[in-house]
This record gives sequence, structure tokens and C-alpha cells, in this order.
Amino acid sequence: MKINNYIDHTLLKPSASQKDIKNLCAEAKKYRFYSVCVNGSYVAYAKQLVSKSNVKVCTVVGFPLGACTTETKVFEAKQAVALGADEIDMVMNIGMLKSENFVSVYKDIRDVKLAIGKIPLKVIIEISELSKNEIVKASQICVDAKADFVKTSTGFAKSGATLTAVKMIKKTVKNQAKIKASGGIKDLETAKKYIDLGADRIGTSSGVNIVLESKTRYQEPAA
Repeated sequence: MKINNYIDHTLLKPSASQKDIKNLCAEAKKYRFYSVCVNGSYVAYAKQLVSKSNVKVCTVVGFPLGACTTETKVFEAKQAVALGADEIDMVMNIGMLKSENFVSVYKDIRDVKLAIGKIPLKVIIEISELSKNEIVKASQICVDAKADFVKTSTGFAKSGATLTAVKMIKKTVKNQAKIKASGGIKDLETAKKYIDLGADRIGTSSGVNIVLESKTRYQEPAA
């Protein structure tokens, strides 16, 4: 298993500078990560920095709360794609899910997916804010709305990914959607556990450390 192929190399801190994004993209190219995940204002800059590589540019929509209007998310997603985003990670409307307004949650996701077409859409369901039943329901809505991935967490809530939640998501979506585990994944052993449970992508700001750990343990080339 080449762990680098699973990693969305992530920097979403509001204080991230252009220099920080430049370093992020340089690391992503060096270690051949699947993508860099940046805030919308840095999409065009990141696209330029990784243009001569296979690294994709991922960005976030409705981040980190998911509480803006669907129209806002649609506009944000379409603009991000126009600027060069290869993938979109949108935050589900958590309040609407908790209100059991499942139609609104579905339409929110569906409208963003329709707006971006074949561009992969990952839906962040923020598992730390949900009950087990709500995690299952959210995952099913993602499938129904044709999302490409269910993503566990923003990394900005009280906790991130859990093995239990990924098991539940996998059981719900089966092979109808992929899974991105994100939030608090900082070492190789943890990343591997999520992949073994069925995660197709790992969102982390510790990608370099994970790859270097893999190189040491398995005598793999780091780049």
C-alpha cells in the first residue's frame, strides 16, 4: 500500500499565508500526495503551484459550519471549479439534519453535486455532532444525493474521525460512495486502521510525517 496515494495534504487554518500554501504544495509534489486541500481563496494559487504534477487541488465549501444557504454553497462550489478545483469538500447542513428536515439536507447536497457535475463531491457530516442514528441517516442521504464521498469531519469541531463512525458509514454506503476519514489522523498506524476499515482517502495535515514513517517501517521510497 502506497500511503501517499490516500492523502489529501490539508491546510485550512484561517491564518495560512501564501508562503504556507507554497510549502504545502511543494510537499505534496515531493511526496506525491493525492491532493492539497486549501481554502477557496487559495485555489487558483495552489493550482498554479501544482500545475506540472499529478497533485490535485481540493477545496472546501460552506466551511466549517455548513450553515449557509444552499445557493451560497452552489455559488462557492462553481466558482472554486472555475478557479481550478478538482474536488469539492462541502459541509452538510447539520442543523437541518438534527431538525429532521431531511429533504433540505438532501437538496443542499444534490444541488451542489448538480452544479459541479463530474467533479468529485465529498460531504462532511461532522460526526462529533451526530448520534449514531444521525450518522447512518446522513450517510444514506449522501448516497441518495449522489455524493461521491462521505467525509467524517472538518477538523474544526470538538473531535475528528473515529473508527466506530467509519465502520458505520461503510456499512451504510457499502460501495455506493467512498469514505474520507479526516480529523486527528497524525500517524501511520492510525491512517492504516482507517484504510483497513474501508477509507478511500485520508485528510490530514501530518501527511509528511506519515509518509516518512512508512518509508522507515517498510523501506519504501518517500517520494
